[in-house]
Amino acid sequence: MSDYQQEIHFGAIVDPTASDAGWPLRLSRVIEQLGLEYIGMQDHPYNPGFLDTWTLMATLLQATERVHIFPNVANLPLRPPVMLAKAAATLDVLSGGRVELGLGAGAFREGIEAMGGPGRSRGESVEALEEAVQIIRAYWKGDRALRFDGKYYVVKGARPGPRPAHSIGLWLGSYGPRALGVLGRLADGWLPSSSYAPPERLPEMQQRIDMAALEPVASHEIFAASTMSWASLPRGRCKRFSRVRYTTGSMN
Repeated sequence: MSDYQQEIHFGAIVDPTASDAGWPLRLSRVIEQLGLEYIGMQDHPYNPGFLDTWTLMATLLQATERVHIFPNVANLPLRPPVMLAKAAATLDVLSGGRVELGLGAGAFREGIEAMGGPGRSRGESVEALEEAVQIIRAYWKGDRALRFDGKYYVVKGARPGPRPAHSIGLWLGSYGPRALGVLGRLADGWLPSSSYAPPERLPEMQQRIDMAALEPVASHEIFAASTMSWASLPRGRCKRFSRVRYTTGSMN
């Protein structure tokens, strides 16, 4: 695979376990004390053994000072994109710029439907993910009423705000060819799980992301590239390739 010669940063996963509600807090403090830079956590609202990820993120951000925290990955069918954008921006402001957004199309259809979410096919999920990325970016950047008329999401004049405290990285947990194309064209980084992106498949998957990243992008000004598993690429110094962020990954 290509070596983009970028700076490497490390993070760890904190599961939102409800059986010992103090464990995520204790573990997060240890992660920060050890000097790691990122904490990611699963977002499976239909799992009765998990705390709500966004509520837990707010708690952990208040209890830490330096580490960045993100959902790995946010369950899009159960979290509308405008509300995701506002929630991420709000936590980013309150934490002084320590929030990133990992986003997934939603893989566990039965659990999603059980909570009243839409039952989408794999292809529909990818299409909805592409719409959501555009809406979230527009919300973060906008200072005028936002309108979007899509197949899966409609926004009728939502007024953006607050603005994020820093340029929030938008990282996708994507695996199929179409989803990897969306990642390369529109996202800032990749949050794969080794269960779905084993080492032998990484060169092929990275190539798909790289080829999509080289396509002209009309909807926004951000270009993305890929790296090896458990990695993400937020925006940085270069126009196309930016700093590598290493984390563990999970799939929604």
